[in-house]
Amino acid sequence: MTIVKTKLNRRSFLKASALAGGGMMLSFSWLAGCKPSPKEVALGLPDEWFELNSYIKIGENGAISLMSPNPEFGSNVKTSMPMILADELDVDWKNVFVEQADFYPERYDRQFTGGSQGIRQGWKPLRTAGATARLMLVQAAAQTWDVSPNEITTEAGMIHHKGSGKKAGYGEMASLAATLPVPEEVELKATKDFSIIGTSRKNVDAGKIVTGKPLFTMDFKKEGMLIAMVALPPAFGMKVKSFNAESVKSMPGIKDVFSFEVHKEDYEQNMFDTTTHPELIAIVGNSTWEVLQAKRQLQVDWEKAPERKFVMSGWGGNKSTVRVPAGLESTDGHLAKMEEYSKKPGNILRRDGDPESAFKKASKILERSYNAPYLAHNCMEPVNCYAHVTADHAEVYGPIQAPESIMNALTHRLGLPKDKIQINLARMGGGFGQRAYGHHMVEAAVISQKMGAPVKMMYTREDDMSYGIYRPTYTATYRAALDENNNLLAFHVKAGGIPESPIYPNRFPAGAIDNYLAESWLIESNITIGAFRAPRSNFMAAAEQAFLDELAEIMGKDPIDFRLELLERAKNNPVGSNNDYDPERYAGVLKLVREKSDWDNPKPVVHRGVSAYFCHNSYVAEVIDLRLEGNKPVVENVFAAADCGIVINPDAAINMGEGAIVDGIGNAFFGELTFKDGVPQKNNFTNYRMIRMPEAPKKVEIHFAKNEHDPTGLGEPFFPPVFAAVSNALYKATGRRFYQQPFMKELESGITTM
Repeated sequence: MTIVKTKLNRRSFLKASALAGGGMMLSFSWLAGCKPSPKEVALGLPDEWFELNSYIKIGENGAISLMSPNPEFGSNVKTSMPMILADELDVDWKNVFVEQADFYPERYDRQFTGGSQGIRQGWKPLRTAGATARLMLVQAAAQTWDVSPNEITTEAGMIHHKGSGKKAGYGEMASLAATLPVPEEVELKATKDFSIIGTSRKNVDAGKIVTGKPLFTMDFKKEGMLIAMVALPPAFGMKVKSFNAESVKSMPGIKDVFSFEVHKEDYEQNMFDTTTHPELIAIVGNSTWEVLQAKRQLQVDWEKAPERKFVMSGWGGNKSTVRVPAGLESTDGHLAKMEEYSKKPGNILRRDGDPESAFKKASKILERSYNAPYLAHNCMEPVNCYAHVTADHAEVYGPIQAPESIMNALTHRLGLPKDKIQINLARMGGGFGQRAYGHHMVEAAVISQKMGAPVKMMYTREDDMSYGIYRPTYTATYRAALDENNNLLAFHVKAGGIPESPIYPNRFPAGAIDNYLAESWLIESNITIGAFRAPRSNFMAAAEQAFLDELAEIMGKDPIDFRLELLERAKNNPVGSNNDYDPERYAGVLKLVREKSDWDNPKPVVHRGVSAYFCHNSYVAEVIDLRLEGNKPVVENVFAAADCGIVINPDAAINMGEGAIVDGIGNAFFGELTFKDGVPQKNNFTNYRMIRMPEAPKKVEIHFAKNEHDPTGLGEPFFPPVFAAVSNALYKATGRRFYQQPFMKELESGITTM
């Protein structure tokens, strides 16, 4: 067990007070999928709630309301975070209700769902909040019964004093507990004593999702609310010159048509303030249909945009000037530029030993280059936001992964102080990194302020897909030097992209090779990019793990054995001191997937590929079995092994892994966005190919390493290894290596089967 100081998280606790009222909450037990027996019925909403801290309210009838602080976009934090609270609080799960917390930085730490860090960073604060409330209840009972707190135990929402035989429900002590001072330190449970953590619980919103209850901003309605849409430039590198506002304003139901700047010229942006087009045109009216018709009639004269620059604040307050070049860019030009840059010396990020000399002495050099295109997020829910801005207050409600990052933009643009702006968090219909960027909240707020009315602003699917913010296009060149006996002498990776480099210089196989060199480069662009499920890792894993497979074959080694040999070296005699992975845990998932997939006994009817990667503090290895029907790949089985520390909710964890794997297979085979003269060549699902249900794997098995490490990332780590596992399996099926994503292009160009 662990003792923690509550004062370290003091801003997470409000001054204890008794509160009346409740909120919109959902009983966990209601989600069982069938009508519960009378004995299983959860407690109803109480007449009075007592707030013990920012996360926990206890009703006079023993009902427990737990706040989920982070935004929910399908990663199940709205269930997993309350599970952590509930376990330390020691309550009966069926008496728990969950509320989605809105954005309150004074109450909650890091209200950000992204980077697969929500559970990892919330682990100790959430446990501390639960344990603190539990101790306050124990102290209230001790005071009431005039006994020592050390003589009192709790179980499933009940307080017991064994010596006297007295017992009470939490609700009976909540009123007094809410008035007690917050203890300075509390004792956290030992892992062996967890009763909720590590068990499978239903998604708290499952009932609403499957029955179509309102959950998303698209469902939101308010009296007097107007509908708004925006018109975007048809190409990156263009801007508004003029438009026919007056004729469109005369159409039925249309209130106004106007252009506006998303940010003021002097605004200092942060990384999540990314704005694709600085100026947009708003069309505002009474109904979605009327606004859509008006938008179709809008005639805009566009012109080429000049180069622009702005100041950006990065992590830690570092500032830089970002240059957005002028011009209309095309995919063909990008590929030519990337090939040119890949042949030039790059920015050296890491050098171990003397790789240049090792390559000169090599008997054999393997060199391969890998390319990947831009990818669109394509969340099921297009960009949207509700805003109501008055002279002295702003309410913004919408899908956002990082509400804190957009507050400065709203304050600066609206001219209101932070304490006059309330960001309310809607459930998101997908995120994958796109919802970290809050331009839509600024746009909706600006339109509402201009109209003096509440507004729901919505993008069409075409707007959503052609606005950005995309996964960048990347390329990486790998080189390996071998001696006459095929021993590995040196390893060199040089990677870059438009407009960022994907390389992580201190990841595997860095630390496992005496002579190692990592270089990067980037090319500026006016095509906006951003986080995309496992940013940068999703490409680097694809290239690195495909290269390691090809290298293993040349060296005459089994691909898993080869990786394990490198990891053994990194464990026992590491090169350098900045290696950011644990070789033993990395090797552990490879050994686990080898066992679970029965790797050493291949089946003749399928072709197997393996891949493994470390990112977001977690380790994942995957084996994919596929076969070919003509030139159509059929994925039969996927075996995945993950080490993400303690698994909070096993069923939910498996669901996330399965979703990431299917998403990865789809992007590996089909995902691609190209440009011609700045225009995205795909703008809807009619031409942007995504995986279809019959193309999903026939079976997915996910296995977790058993340990007591604190939880780490889970929403993203399953995604990066998929690409190379697919390409390595395709090689076994076709006899051809695949270096260009999406792989179906090469498959359809002709196959030579082994």
